[in-house]
Amino acid sequence: MRPSIRLAALSKARVIYIWTHDSIALGEDGPTHQPVEQLASLRAMPNMMVLRPSDATETVEAWRVALQHTHGPVALVLTRQKVPVLDRTVLASAAGLAQGAYILVEAAGFPPELILIATGSEISIALEAHLQLVGQGIRSRVVSMPCWELFDRQPQSYRDSVLPPSVRARVSIEAAAPFGWERYVGLEGAIIGVTDFGASAPGAVVMREFGFTPERVVEAAKRVLKR
Repeated sequence: MRPSIRLAALSKARVIYIWTHDSIALGEDGPTHQPVEQLASLRAMPNMMVLRPSDATETVEAWRVALQHTHGPVALVLTRQKVPVLDRTVLASAAGLAQGAYILVEAAGFPPELILIATGSEISIALEAHLQLVGQGIRSRVVSMPCWELFDRQPQSYRDSVLPPSVRARVSIEAAAPFGWERYVGLEGAIIGVTDFGASAPGAVVMREFGFTPERVVEAAKRVLKR
């Protein structure tokens, strides 16, 4: 589909692409079906808006954004595996997706010591890690970032409220190529991503072996806090 997608972006055509197999969690389908480089590739394409919602509620908001977008194609990147529907009575409203990124939850006290940034199905991993960190007395913030393009268009004041420049301890979690995440985690942050083509095994096993666990996130968080 690459040539037609690129032509749609070049022409600023109003097209909505819906893709459903978004990560290495495809499991036994193996590396041939695991699109580890595709998110970075799509984000690098001019005029393309990439939306990777975390659950059903964010998907509703992503569809709303896609329908209202009139100046180029939209990639709606969904996951095949089951993911929990987040409890919005405890977490922030999914309407924050319209800004590209928003504060999902944070520990009591301000400012946060650490920011965990995640997209898609990895949000649930970030939330579990957040609970572990808070339990250890670390003021953690979780940011859901389903759309880089929308976030980058927000006023500087909003972007700074979500990712305060003073908080340099940051960890990004996305089951895809890490390319590009430096702009959000900075030189002192950590990126948990995929630098190979994945593997063929049950999805949960692949995710664990590639380090997508709350424990790995907690380790990375503590490491960046010491820098």
